[in-house]
Amino acid sequence: LRTFSDLNTMLETQFLFLAPAYHLILEGILILWIVRLLFSKTYKLQERSDLTEKEKEELIEEWQPEPLVPPVSKEHPALNYNIVSGPPNHKIVVNGKECINFASFNFLGLLANERVKNAALTSLRKYGVGTCGPRGFYGTFDVHLELEDRLAKFMRTEEAIIYSYGFATIASAIPAYSKRGDLVFVDESACFAIQKGLQASRSNLKYFKHNDMADLERLLKEQEAEDQKNPRKARVTRRFIIVEGLYMNTGNICPLPELLKLKYKYKVRIFLEESLSFGVLGEHGQGVTEHFGINIDDIDLISANMENSLASVGGFCCGRSFVIDHQRLSGQGYCFSASLPPMLASAAIEALNIMEENPDIFSVLREKCQRIHNMLQGISGMKVVGESFSPAFHLQLEKSTGSRESDVKLLQAIIDYCTDRQIALTQARYLDKDEKFLPPPSIRVVVSVEQTEEELDKAAALIKEAAQHNLH
Repeated sequence: LRTFSDLNTMLETQFLFLAPAYHLILEGILILWIVRLLFSKTYKLQERSDLTEKEKEELIEEWQPEPLVPPVSKEHPALNYNIVSGPPNHKIVVNGKECINFASFNFLGLLANERVKNAALTSLRKYGVGTCGPRGFYGTFDVHLELEDRLAKFMRTEEAIIYSYGFATIASAIPAYSKRGDLVFVDESACFAIQKGLQASRSNLKYFKHNDMADLERLLKEQEAEDQKNPRKARVTRRFIIVEGLYMNTGNICPLPELLKLKYKYKVRIFLEESLSFGVLGEHGQGVTEHFGINIDDIDLISANMENSLASVGGFCCGRSFVIDHQRLSGQGYCFSASLPPMLASAAIEALNIMEENPDIFSVLREKCQRIHNMLQGISGMKVVGESFSPAFHLQLEKSTGSRESDVKLLQAIIDYCTDRQIALTQARYLDKDEKFLPPPSIRVVVSVEQTEEELDKAAALIKEAAQHNLH
């Protein structure tokens, strides 16, 4: 037995010397760490010291809470708004002074139309002021169904759905279809309502340069290559392109024919936001699809608000029935907001009647847009941004002062100069910290069919005079 024990000890010693050095070092570190855990305390007990009442009061007095919101200058434009007295018609009373209105989106001049007002008053007497309930909870009135039917027929689509708030229309429609993991290709100049809808969708976003189809195709090709690496994921990922008919932030029209080519080539869906182009473009005011002569069925979803051309409130989406019906279950603004007041629905129906009865109104609007657009060319220090047929376009500084705040003040001086001489203009407003791609400061000029040629000429001449006075 002793001989066997000695032999075993010799073998263990031999194996110990044959083991790799790093193995021995690691075992040694582990042993030391275990010993440390066994004999060391996990924390040190601290002596408790009670504060006196006086010391507590002093600490409370010294404590300064962080502000709930960041400090804002009292000179901020949002806190110094103009006050309008009366309806924002062709003539508008701003801060007690009557001006020609070049600021409100009343493109077709229907805001003060007697037929529209009488339709709203009749509805008010019949239904009351509001609805006090969403569409699914006793908030659906017969005029809502009539308006949806009329909009679908006007746009030549299978079905339409209305919302009680214009901003919420596209902001609700996007997340109803595009979910986490889906892919959205969106123009850098997309309006804030689209941005909020994209944020709510939590989809993967890829921005392409404004109206740059080459840049969009580059992104689509890159995605196509990524899909080939993971075909299983690609099969369950939905892809969307989201654009505006006429862009709110630039006044430019989207190149819809080129977009359709890319849609079918790369198998993506197109959502078209037409708040500015509805009731403006096309022979009958049906929007950018009519403008380009494109079959509206090629567009997967069209949305627009009723707060511009229709001079009402709210918005609508239109398209194929199965697409629209999905929003009745998933559109948050539709499901949870009180429905559109019946009097506003009735006003929108009457506005549609006028648009259908007077299709010449759209050509009249385009002619007036073209007139002032041409007259504003060549202003020293400023440039016109937007299509010549867009009723809302921008005037920007040719060269920035180097400070956005200074640019804003300079443009406001031009606006104030015009307002003092009875031409009402406004700056395009943005939430600077929330915009994905913040547009440069600009004066937005809005054209209406009610403005006479003399008033258009006067406005253009006065803007030139104001620019000369403030920029040189």
